[in-house]
Amino acid sequence: MIDREQVRKVANLARLELTPEEEEQFTSQLGNIIDYFQQLNELDVSDVEPTTRAIDVSNVTRTDELQPYPEREAILQGAPEQEGEFFKVPKILNAD
Repeated sequence: MIDREQVRKVANLARLELTPEEEEQFTSQLGNIIDYFQQLNELDVSDVEPTTRAIDVSNVTRTDELQPYPEREAILQGAPEQEGEFFKVPKILNAD
């Protein structure tokens, strides 16, 4: 069971200021959550493969199609710096 001191510690780590009423509420709520996890620990999951989701999900994407942008000059004009027909960006790698 979780007590108020543990709730205060977690609140402090999370940089939260709780009223005494909130401390009492969270103590009860977190206690219920921990009790539920203890129930889950009693389940036999030895034949269950680890998973990241309860259901199988896959992204639906379209294929990329290369298309020239008709207003190239407009894009270049919006850049902070340009050099000729290219964007000019700060150097981020050492020359060494």
